[in-house]
Amino acid sequence: MNLIEEHNKRYEFFREITGEAMLVHRKYKSGLLESAYEAALKYLLEQKERKVERQVFLPIYWDNVQLDQTYRMDLVVDDQIIVELKAVSHIETAHRKQLWNYMNLTHMPYGMLINFGSDRLYSEWYQRCSNGTIEKIRLL
Repeated sequence: MNLIEEHNKRYEFFREITGEAMLVHRKYKSGLLESAYEAALKYLLEQKERKVERQVFLPIYWDNVQLDQTYRMDLVVDDQIIVELKAVSHIETAHRKQLWNYMNLTHMPYGMLINFGSDRLYSEWYQRCSNGTIEKIRLL
């Protein structure tokens, strides 16, 4: 197997999840609330025998003290991929930063940002590196 094939195989799960998201987008188009896309994508991923949790609470800490604030991650797939869904006209930097912060707070290795809000489904894929930086992943 050459380097390109190895790279693409390593990140095949991104393509799988995006494929299921495309099915949801084809069926529902744009214009629904994020929660509708979330429920449908969760269902389809579970049919593919993926473990999927929806609206996962993420507590916030100051040092070792849990604060009176939590966030909710849209989907967590296989205990390692945060899937942040949007239903907006276009993705902005604030949407990316939200996902990156979730990845850093949880130390989960992978994140996806998927937007159902335009005529075409849009997705971005990220990996959290060992030094804490977030790197965009592309299949070759």
